[in-house]
Amino acid sequence: MQLQNARRAANASCKISGCTRQINAVVGFRGRHWSCEAVAFIPTPTIEIMNDPSNKDHCISVCNGLLRGERSAVETYTQAIEKHSTAPAAAELTRILGEHKEAVTRLADNVRSMGGEPDTTSGAWGVFAKTVQATSNLFGAESAIGSLQKGEESGRSDYEEALLDDEVMIECKQMIREELLPRTIAHIAALEQLARTA
Repeated sequence: MQLQNARRAANASCKISGCTRQINAVVGFRGRHWSCEAVAFIPTPTIEIMNDPSNKDHCISVCNGLLRGERSAVETYTQAIEKHSTAPAAAELTRILGEHKEAVTRLADNVRSMGGEPDTTSGAWGVFAKTVQATSNLFGAESAIGSLQKGEESGRSDYEEALLDDEVMIECKQMIREELLPRTIAHIAALEQLARTA
């Protein structure tokens, strides 16, 4: 908008009442009209990161990586709940599972809003899912709860890394900062509480 105004102002008449001078160069803006006596300032067009296709592609890639992690979390929690469905902790694990499902929906919608295709595969939680599947213990060393906690900590690191990425778009960072990362931190605290009360 500033650049368009500057182009329209070039070679136009001064808009200050009574002035007959021509504006041969853009020198500034007074009120709603360009004028020859305004402050000598030429607006410099800025490139908005949000409109840069390369940033959008990068952000889609980052969000799809986070999406794969959340899909893995859903699979891992589902396995833990199915294996330990009668345990008192199952209700809390089911609640956390629901929040991971919401995160999958949120990230998939975000990828679509940027013109990308949501990834349907799972990601880095694979090793933790295998431990959950193999162990018969819900608590203790090498337990299901321990594996879920490690998975959540891995997810937290992924979200924190995305926040530090200068090429991730502002809207994506806002979603991570305000929604996804706080939930992940809360999940870790909830699992720690379960382990303490076991």
